[in-house]
Amino acid sequence: MVTASAAAVISSGVVVSSGVIDKFTLRLTFVLFVSVVVVTLFAALLTAPQRDEISEFYLGNRNMSPLRNGLAMCGDYVSAATLLGSTGLVALTGYDGLLYLGGTTVAWILVLLVIAEPLRNSGRFTLGDTLALRLPHHQRPVRLALAVTTLVVTTLYLVAQLVGSVALLTQFLGEPSGTTRTLCVIAIGTVVVVYASLGGMPGATFIQVVKAVMLVSGVAITAFMVLHHYHWNIDALLAAAADNSGVGERFLESGLRYGGGTTSKLDFFSLQLAIVLGLAALPHVVMRLLAPRTGRVLRASVIWAMGLVGFVCLAAGVLGLGATAVVGRDAIARVDPKGDAAVLLLAQSLGGGVLTALISSLAFVTLLAVAAGLTLAAASSLAHDLYGQVIRKGRATQAEELGVARLSGVVVGVLGMLLALVSWEISTATLAFLAFAIAASAILPVLVYSLFWRRFTGRGALLSLYGGLICSVLLVVFSPVVSSTPASLYPGVDFAWFPLQNPGIVSIPAGFLLGWLGSVLSRHQDCAPYADFEVRTLVGTDHE
Repeated sequence: MVTASAAAVISSGVVVSSGVIDKFTLRLTFVLFVSVVVVTLFAALLTAPQRDEISEFYLGNRNMSPLRNGLAMCGDYVSAATLLGSTGLVALTGYDGLLYLGGTTVAWILVLLVIAEPLRNSGRFTLGDTLALRLPHHQRPVRLALAVTTLVVTTLYLVAQLVGSVALLTQFLGEPSGTTRTLCVIAIGTVVVVYASLGGMPGATFIQVVKAVMLVSGVAITAFMVLHHYHWNIDALLAAAADNSGVGERFLESGLRYGGGTTSKLDFFSLQLAIVLGLAALPHVVMRLLAPRTGRVLRASVIWAMGLVGFVCLAAGVLGLGATAVVGRDAIARVDPKGDAAVLLLAQSLGGGVLTALISSLAFVTLLAVAAGLTLAAASSLAHDLYGQVIRKGRATQAEELGVARLSGVVVGVLGMLLALVSWEISTATLAFLAFAIAASAILPVLVYSLFWRRFTGRGALLSLYGGLICSVLLVVFSPVVSSTPASLYPGVDFAWFPLQNPGIVSIPAGFLLGWLGSVLSRHQDCAPYADFEVRTLVGTDHE
């Protein structure tokens, strides 16, 4: 069903598959985006570490208020997938899309109640420092395994952001040429490298705070306009969404996406499990949890982050319903079958070119900010864990390690650009959700066992890290993501024996099982260091 407003949007040429967009909106988007980039780059360089101290590069200014820390955490976590993908999912699938947003919000509860404070108390610069303190007899092989896993997770997520920049560009210009794709990825990737390699944690924090303020303000204004359009009557909004969905009341019931059968429901549960558990183990989120100076500041920061992320998810739900109500589900699907254009179509209908430009530039800034945090986390793990502790065995000077960290940021950024150009046809959601699944399957078991299980050993850590990583990747390779369906990467072949698109429901228990099995079968137990480690997790220390 195409409403009058939807017809107006399509006829105006905005965000259609051919890529035609009015010149005013395009120019305004470009000006806004470039202005934010210039300001934040200048600020990142001003706040960049001025001394050869790794603590300043890895942790930044640890005197920030809980609100600023919470904004930075929100900025680290909320990606363009939340602004565009989640909104589109709600617009196309209604109730099922709202369930997906619920998992995104709940994820922070695990961080607050289980992980945050013990990790901050026991850590120093990276998660590898926590594991080295807990497993001193196996710290080098564990650090190596953690660095490998961290690099895989962050690279997948980074590629998803860079591919997302091309997908967002497609909404404006249509299917881009190879040259346009390359220039877009190189431009975004270069700015990301500057943020991470030169600005370090202070620079990344600044862009995250700016992005979070812009994101919260942008979705709040647009959600306000949607609710005002329906006179603040939620029932009227839901009724209009159902009427313009083309499926009637089914839009407000489960089943449009995840209710088609047992396999579909299991796939949804697997995805939610990966999102809820994966957040607590994402490397850039873990690194952010180590930054607050005290446990009190950390707790308040995580509460702020929970509130901000919850508000963004609530607003995304309103925007998704509003897009269906105002534009129409069929019109959105014709423009973009994945629904990523839903919020842009809604913005054009409600606020014209100005609001569309604001939302579009916000999406690009969101991509930049998340990519910068990921690059910094990967560079820190490579420099501190791999180079400083495994290769140099703790003998590297701070200036030397800092130089390696900056170089690692460049290497990770270039690697992400190359992979994004090679794999630009792969769904960004697939890459991001695989990163969540690996984090939940490999890193989370090691983190939980290290913090709370006395008998956990180095062998268990190695089995969890490598086993969870390999299990997640193999299950995806032999799933419908890669073969057997028209939407697969290789639709013409069929070697998919694993029926689910997300491996979390199998790989996460496998990661915990491997950690337990490796520990109980170990001859050498690491119980002796646990007593001191437990005290530190409870009492903490200032790790500057």
